[in-house]
Amino acid sequence: MRISVIGTGYLGAVHAACMSSLGHEVVGYDTDSAKVETLSRGVSPFFEPEFEELLQSALATGQLRFTSSAEEAVRGAKLHFICVGTPQQLGSDAADLRFVDAAVQTVADLADCDGLIVGKSTVPVGTAQRLADRLGGAPRLELAWNPEFLREGKAVRDTLHPDRLVFGVTSQHAEKSLLEVYGTIINDGTPYITTDLATAEMVKVAANSFLATKISFINAMAEVCEVANADVVTLSQALGYDERIGRRFLNAGLGFGGGCLPKDIRAFSARAGELGASDALTFLREIDKINMRRRDKVVAVAGAMLGGDFLSKNVAVLGAAFKPNSDDVRDSPALNVAAAMHLKGAAVRVHDPRAIPNARLRFPTLTYCPIIEDACRNTDLIVLATEWDEYRNIDPRTFLSIAREPRLLDARNAVDHDFWSEAGWQVYALGRGVLNA
Repeated sequence: MRISVIGTGYLGAVHAACMSSLGHEVVGYDTDSAKVETLSRGVSPFFEPEFEELLQSALATGQLRFTSSAEEAVRGAKLHFICVGTPQQLGSDAADLRFVDAAVQTVADLADCDGLIVGKSTVPVGTAQRLADRLGGAPRLELAWNPEFLREGKAVRDTLHPDRLVFGVTSQHAEKSLLEVYGTIINDGTPYITTDLATAEMVKVAANSFLATKISFINAMAEVCEVANADVVTLSQALGYDERIGRRFLNAGLGFGGGCLPKDIRAFSARAGELGASDALTFLREIDKINMRRRDKVVAVAGAMLGGDFLSKNVAVLGAAFKPNSDDVRDSPALNVAAAMHLKGAAVRVHDPRAIPNARLRFPTLTYCPIIEDACRNTDLIVLATEWDEYRNIDPRTFLSIAREPRLLDARNAVDHDFWSEAGWQVYALGRGVLNA
């Protein structure tokens, strides 16, 4: 099938390459000509495991290409995926839908044959129907919603081997088209659900809200453990054995960030208010507060471990990306903590295996070290803020001779504390009892 992908950011670029790998002819469109040129050379503009290899393979077949001409992308395509961003509005919790509206209008203006517009962007419930009501005339364009469930660091796998597919449609023809597009994936055993437009939109924001709730729940338990001298790691293990709860996303620590969860739960809450159901999602505001409070907690604990004063202290922050296996620093808890300690007078050096270029653009006043030993040299405190495997595998005995004071604040509960303590380090992690600074 001839497919256009409107928007070739993180979601769109991965989706375009994956659809091409399934045998479709795909044209990715973006207004950013530099990004189009980079992708066309087979170079990924972001770090994502397995993506660049898939991109190069798809380009080599001739089944995938990228363009900055909307007309070239849209004309002749039977199906158009909308993969543009929905950032948080400035000064509001609501989602900014300008890019979605513009993308759909572009397709409507340029389409030269009947087809299906398929939204993948995360939008407030009711958006799809509003957009569908605008479509009409000839050629005939239907609108469907097929939410994405990508995890950064596992995006290729999540696209080609998803847990489920959700099709929000208004006709059998639209469902048939989506079944054709995803036929290979469905034949491999992936379950799919066909539903209405509103429910399809709700699935994505409800899933993100549930995950955010689970993360903030265990972080709230960590707050209690810190004053009750209890251990949140053992608590998480005990809770995880309950099959009704499960172990995943019960890792207490610095909390969530990135370009999805924070803004999506805020937009969901804002939309509920617009619909007259604000009371139903008041808990999401507390989820957000708990999450942001963890960043303040890390800074406070770091200060306590340093004797109450950041001035003239050297601090290494290990991690800049909001999560491992990514170079995304949007709303990164690690960078937020690094910047806060810097403002309090600490000399902060940041290391990350992949995210330093992006971090430098956002926080140019911080010092960045491409070599981890350089970041940790002569430090009074090391803060492990993103749980890269590289940090889990540090030999504390080797780093003992590098640091000025052997102190580690494990903000992600990522390392073996007994191993580090036996090597001569003062170690503390969020939720692991009372801090003895």
